[in-house]
Amino acid sequence: MTRETNTAGRPPGIVPPAQPADTGGYGEVLAGLGSAALVDAMGRTHRHRAHLLPLVSPDPTRTLFGPAVTMAYMPWRDDVPQASRTFADFFYEAVGPDPAGKVLVLSSGGYAQVSHAGGTKLSRAAHHHLAGVLADGRLRDFGQLRGYDFATWCQGETTRWGGDTVMPYAANITVEFAGVAVVPGDYVFCDAAGAVVIPAGSLPEVLATARAVDAEDARFVERIRTEANPATPRRASGT
Repeated sequence: MTRETNTAGRPPGIVPPAQPADTGGYGEVLAGLGSAALVDAMGRTHRHRAHLLPLVSPDPTRTLFGPAVTMAYMPWRDDVPQASRTFADFFYEAVGPDPAGKVLVLSSGGYAQVSHAGGTKLSRAAHHHLAGVLADGRLRDFGQLRGYDFATWCQGETTRWGGDTVMPYAANITVEFAGVAVVPGDYVFCDAAGAVVIPAGSLPEVLATARAVDAEDARFVERIRTEANPATPRRASGT
């Protein structure tokens, strides 16, 4: 499998200017929410594992949210039909005809510590206005990725090309990401504290429950502010 040198017939052009984040109509509900409250909410709604430990980003101030499309990776082999296909082939198969606002999820293929893509290949995500990229592997070119308008979260940065170690082999199938199943269409939320994968059908309930979790925490904080310290000696009555 060779390094990709084309864009499947699409001219490289100039990366478009930053677009407003597409939150699928959930912008007001998401405002102020973090991954911790959403993970708690998922725990009250479903029993399966849905949380991811903190990942690395070229710009950790960016929050990632959107419906998942997936690219599954496997250890590289030169004798399978997928070896003749490029990253671009799988990318366009994954994002489909309406890519704006989607989250491209890359599985590890068993090698989370090698490069799965870099700034050149992922410039497509900027051209087509994806919400961002979530990679269970390392990525190259953090400086370049930081200049794009989408959010990127991964297992870290690397400098070496990884195409002789892993390869994409399927698009839009259920993938495993650090112990969590990601089904195409699931909603992904990621910030500096971690990430959570939310089934599309449960999204309204999970968001409402996360709001309730935050409200409960705020009430607990207020109660803690006024609670007495049992170690403080009490004054004797009449003194």
